[in-house]
Amino acid sequence: MATPAALRFFERQARVYRHTWRGSVVSTFVQPVFYLLAMGLGLGSLVDRQGGPEGLPYLVWLAPGLLAAAAMQTGAGEGAWPVMAGIRWVKFYQAALATPLTVRDVVLGHFGWVTARLGMVAVVYVGVIWAFGAVDLLSGLAAVLPAVLVGLAFAGPVTAYTAGLERETGLSSLFRFGIVPLFLFSGTFFPISQLPGWLQPLAAFTPLWHGVELTRWAALGLPTAFPPAVHVAVLVVLFASGVWLSMVRLTRRLVV
Repeated sequence: MATPAALRFFERQARVYRHTWRGSVVSTFVQPVFYLLAMGLGLGSLVDRQGGPEGLPYLVWLAPGLLAAAAMQTGAGEGAWPVMAGIRWVKFYQAALATPLTVRDVVLGHFGWVTARLGMVAVVYVGVIWAFGAVDLLSGLAAVLPAVLVGLAFAGPVTAYTAGLERETGLSSLFRFGIVPLFLFSGTFFPISQLPGWLQPLAAFTPLWHGVELTRWAALGLPTAFPPAVHVAVLVVLFASGVWLSMVRLTRRLVV
């Protein structure tokens, strides 16, 4: 539960973003346009000649998956570089803890801000895919909450991971060998049924796959492999575990 002190840290993050938001314009606004042009319309024109997945045009099928993937990238990014800056580069975590704020306040304020950022990104993404005609506006907005949950399911564990790092090289490895493969092999661009048989069960256990299933269910009404509540539960457990471990690791590192 958020505390008034946690809201102070949230406010700090929001005030900083007022001065840095221009740096996120490309990832928030331009990136979805490029992905939809290249993959949805470019590659999609080839895929649709053979019939799109689930009998849908490829652009329509792809768009909710890209929404989930964008949330994953945003959540992981917010749990990585800003946290490293707070601990090591700028050390504003130490500055916050020199006030009456506690580690719990800092962590809850951090995740509160991550939630707000994910909401911004998801709403913009929905606006873009709606402009491309991939979803109607109400159905697209219905996928915002699942997308935010996907982002949090990554932000939690990545924040906990970053809290224990001594060097930022570990973040590059995380994205190179973790986030990028998930982006490619979790059902975003093609059904996991197209993967080799031995790889399909592994893909089905990735957090992004659960998110892709939920966003397609919310936006397009497609059936999910498991009941939607199961997909939600997996993502909630990942997020809650990440929050708890973030508090533990930051306490060990920053509290003398």
